[in-house]
Amino acid sequence: MDKEHEYLKVPEVAAVLRVARSRAYELVASGTIPAVKIGRSVRVSRGELDRWLEEQRYLDIVQR
Repeated sequence: MDKEHEYLKVPEVAAVLRVARSRAYELVASGTIPAVKIGRSVRVSRGELDRWLEEQRYLDIVQR
């Protein structure tokens, strides 16, 4: 499966970002990281997560 069609569970997002699971849940719940609800499960598109990370990197550079 390619990254565009891969959907991660929130604990997997936490592992990718190397943050606590609780922080990953906060980022998803606040809408900071785009997510979808599939049944009772919340998933994050790996492609969208990668795009979000790129956007954050550029924001950090501009704000300095």
